[in-house]
Parts: sequence; structure tokens; C-alpha cells
Amino acid sequence: MANNYKNIMVDLSSTDKTTIYTCPASTTALIKTVQITNIDTGNIEVEMFTTDSSNSNAEHEIAHVTINSKTVDNLAKGTIVLEAGDVLKLKAATANKIAGIISILEIDF
Repeated sequence: MANNYKNIMVDLSSTDKTTIYTCPASTTALIKTVQITNIDTGNIEVEMFTTDSSNSNAEHEIAHVTINSKTVDNLAKGTIVLEAGDVLKLKAATANKIAGIISILEIDF
């Protein structure tokens, strides 16, 4: 069993749901932080979703926040566990104004 620490830089360039991370086969992923920054001068709504591959790819909204201008928020209020095939997505109400970093621990088995 190997532990792999990863980070994913995020720049939401559209207002569509954007796939940020898909958990690889034979892996469990622990999402430790989803730190996002509003780089705009106005407030922006941001949503986070997961897709559960073991439940007919059911999608669930797990965070919905309004981020004030020039501020940072962590959408992961606790560790988020993703199993093989599960997907993490983000959506911003305004394109090209939300940036951030996702911190992940992948556990291969």
C-alpha cells in the first residue's frame, strides 16, 4: 500500500461544472483541502459536487458558498473520501475569477 500526496491547481475558466479530480482505480483518495480564492472585485457563488461511481454515478452537491471579493475559503470542512472512479467537480457563477489548490492523499491498494 503506497501513499501519494498530490495537489491540483485550479482555475475555473467557465461557469460549467468542471471536473477537478477523478479517483484512480485501486485507490482511495482523501481530499484534505479545497482552498479557493476569489480574485475578482465582486462576490461569487461557488459549488462543489461529487459523483459516486458505486451508486449509478449519482451526483451530490456537497458545498455551496458565496466568496467575498479577494478572500479565501476552504470548501472541505472535513476530510472528503473518494473511492475509485468517484469524481470531484467545481462550478463558479463567474468564469476566470476563482483559483485555488486541492490537496489530496491517494492511498493505493
